[in-house]
Amino acid sequence: MKAMIFAAGLGTRLKPLTDTMPKALVPLAGKSLLQWQVEKLRDAGITDIIVNVHHFPDMIIEAVRANEGWGCNIVISDERDLLLDTGGGLRKALTPYTLRHTPILASNVDILSNIDLNALIATYEQTGISQLVVSDRQTQRYLCFDEQNTLCGWTNIATGEIKGRDGRHLAFSGLQILSPEVLALLQHYPKEKFSLIEFYLHCMNKVSLQAYVPANYRMMDVGKIDQIDEAERFAESL
Repeated sequence: MKAMIFAAGLGTRLKPLTDTMPKALVPLAGKSLLQWQVEKLRDAGITDIIVNVHHFPDMIIEAVRANEGWGCNIVISDERDLLLDTGGGLRKALTPYTLRHTPILASNVDILSNIDLNALIATYEQTGISQLVVSDRQTQRYLCFDEQNTLCGWTNIATGEIKGRDGRHLAFSGLQILSPEVLALLQHYPKEKFSLIEFYLHCMNKVSLQAYVPANYRMMDVGKIDQIDEAERFAESL
């Protein structure tokens, strides 16, 4: 299995830190956000990793080089000319590689969690079905899942908007394992810049996307500058 870390975002909510560095290199408890992600993947046995870059791309490239990929084989997917969002970014990253028979574990660089990646990988290997990591945490936007635990829609409870069908509301965590079947559909999506959520809603009637709810799950989106101290404590607890 290979992995993709989405590290190209502008990190506007982390200003002024991201005025001088990319979000991926924001330090927490002695490590950058990128290092936290890479080491977690490495500890789960995944050492072939793609990292996309856009904001201060050369700083990320240099950090990977200087740290010898933290023990992993890291390939850079360069989006400095156009930020492609998660769906477009994943497709661009996979285009140069022959990965049609290789599942991809894709994650956001700014999500810290205590998830057991080995358990997630084992579930994918047992089922062969794409796994979307979700939880019961409260938010405004939810993925909707049917009685078979399969994605059937999306909703914004603040506005009442529903795409697809309503169902069990679970919050997406920015982490997923995608099967070769889903990756093949991704290659033919008609837009250049798009999110994975948009793509999932487009293809959910063609392929199964399953909810994965980790046991005793704790996560934190390191998205705002006023959360840095809390994020430091969270990282130290992992």
